[in-house]
Amino acid sequence: MTDMVRRIVAKRVQAPEAIAEAAANRVRAKSPFNDKGRTMIIAADHPARGANGVGADPLAMAGRGELLERLCLALERPGVTGVLATADILDDLLLLGVLDGKTVIGSMNRTGLAGSSFEVDDRFACYDAESIERRRFDGGKTLTRICLTDPATPSVLENTANAVNDLAGRKLIAMVEPFLSTWVGGRLKNDLSPEAVIRSITIASGLGRDSAYTWLKLPVVEDMERVLAASTLPAVLLGGEVKDPDAAFAAWQRALARPTVQGLVVGRSLLYPHDGDVAKAVDTAVGLL
Repeated sequence: MTDMVRRIVAKRVQAPEAIAEAAANRVRAKSPFNDKGRTMIIAADHPARGANGVGADPLAMAGRGELLERLCLALERPGVTGVLATADILDDLLLLGVLDGKTVIGSMNRTGLAGSSFEVDDRFACYDAESIERRRFDGGKTLTRICLTDPATPSVLENTANAVNDLAGRKLIAMVEPFLSTWVGGRLKNDLSPEAVIRSITIASGLGRDSAYTWLKLPVVEDMERVLAASTLPAVLLGGEVKDPDAAFAAWQRALARPTVQGLVVGRSLLYPHDGDVAKAVDTAVGLL
């Protein structure tokens, strides 16, 4: 791990242009899907929002060398199709040469810092559509919290719509992750009731002037058959933090049977599984597909 970090830092200091060169020379994925017709993307954009915790460890994802090591292990497993992250992590992975043949999704808005008083006001300060296209990546992801009592929400929706438009204009995937959220005791909480998720889907699906390239990134909740019936947009299932892996895998498998669901976009539960076996966790998730 130390040698890997040294190599990355040496490149960043001595040849920063190597990142752009690696992006230009990267072999792009022919499709977002694996040979089973499913997408399996590893998510690693949590640290940029200050959400570093996994289980009882509040800084589990903060060790960059370890995170990269786990990402490299996950990306080499059969059936894994891509990665979702911010520029700092994707640039590291470019320098490591592990993104050939992978779908790459750039995270676009991370300013709604976890636990902050301005968490809803999640402005776009990471990737934009132009930079995603320049890096020859495949799409961008937005986190869109919809809080009916927070005046920042209209701007969030407008910014998401602008991102959808800009990505669609370049024929790039716009992966929108909507939540209906509420303030409870000074903290923003996502409402994961089926009714709330359905409402977030119907709102997010209508954003932008072109829905041809919009995908939804959705939580797995109760009554997923009814939830997923709220839109015809392609959907991927997010993992979140998993306390009971067996129950989570079973819920994912049931939801994967719905016609709009294209696969999984999962991060912490595969990169930091309870038993520490990243390869086993990833292989189990791929097996569900």
